Amino acid sequence: MKSFGHKGEDIAINFLKQKGYKILKRNYITPLGEADIIVKDKDTIVFVEVKTRSSDAFGQPFEAVNFRKQEKLKKTALYYLKSYQIELPVRFDIVSIVHCDGKAEINHIKEAF
Repeated sequence: MKSFGHKGEDIAINFLKQKGYKILKRNYITPLGEADIIVKDKDTIVFVEVKTRSSDAFGQPFEAVNFRKQEKLKKTALYYLKSYQIELPVRFDIVSIVHCDGKAEINHIKEAF
């Protein structure tokens, strides 16, 4: 059975594909951290953090992407770029999802940090 977070990533991937993004990696794990989704948007590599909640009672999901998480994702991104010898522009996005009663409210924040 898929975890709630995994379902959120599925929703995010489908959303990003519909927007024309090419999915490169999912759950990319390094010694420095993890990237939920790595995509290509035209000539830009985009590292996407996905946050999913069942309600916004305690705030929007994107609010959970704090400074510490941002720094870990930046290190993971650098690791990925060096490992694959990629020299393209980079962007960090957040896909924030409130998934309740079978409906998903998606907020895509480009250049989140």
